[in-house]
Amino acid sequence: MKHPRSYLFVPGHRHDRFAKAAASGADAIILDLEDAVGPEAKDEARAHVRTWFAEGGQGLVRINGAGTPWHQDDLDALAALPAVAVMVPKAEPDAVAHVAAHLHGRPLIALVETVAGLAGLRDTVRLDGVERVAFGNLDFGADARIPEGGPVLDPARFELVLASRLGGLAPPIDGVTTELKDADVIAGDVVRGRAMGFGAKLCIHPAQVSRVNDGFAPTPTEIDWAQRILAALDAAAGSVVQLDGKMVDRPLIDRAQQILQDADAASP
Repeated sequence: MKHPRSYLFVPGHRHDRFAKAAASGADAIILDLEDAVGPEAKDEARAHVRTWFAEGGQGLVRINGAGTPWHQDDLDALAALPAVAVMVPKAEPDAVAHVAAHLHGRPLIALVETVAGLAGLRDTVRLDGVERVAFGNLDFGADARIPEGGPVLDPARFELVLASRLGGLAPPIDGVTTELKDADVIAGDVVRGRAMGFGAKLCIHPAQVSRVNDGFAPTPTEIDWAQRILAALDAAAGSVVQLDGKMVDRPLIDRAQQILQDADAASP
């Protein structure tokens, strides 16, 4: 199954940007009804989102969180769009279960942005409808009273990876990089996220998309290694497998198979 590597946010009230976002190369776009939209534009944004999907547009929608004045209106609007996936902000078990009950059978992405959300994540990943977990790193840092971002939040990232695996979900989605102009910064964030077990990243500008897509795709060196591992396995015909003077055991075989699956998924 092909899972998106890049998710690009676009404000729900900026309908003029929807098509541009869809053409950016992002694997998925997130039409945002929450943080990117001011209170005075919530109704307008909801209307634009309905029109986008009614006219055949693709993507998913980040709704406003439980406890906000706009939450129920978002759920009511999405009830009329049964094929649309939903990103649930401030994803704590009760909040996600509430959305799942109102939008039964809908694919959900749980956006972990609070300490309580992280603490309850192993329950969240087992809820009906939850297909993937994402890290809201900026909000999480604020809620956890951690003034810095980046690697200092890696223990929280590691828990997202573990919980996703325990829940049988796709590798989680890493949070945003606020740097827009320095391509090396986002490339470095992608390298670190992929090394930790993430499989995708949230983007806040189209310029970030290509770096994210490239960074989460296997490199030519990895693909070559994986192909040689599986070729050696075939040639061994059940005997002990060696490659480059090293014994090849089951974890390496599993890794090689995953690399080639990821390479196929990343192909246009």
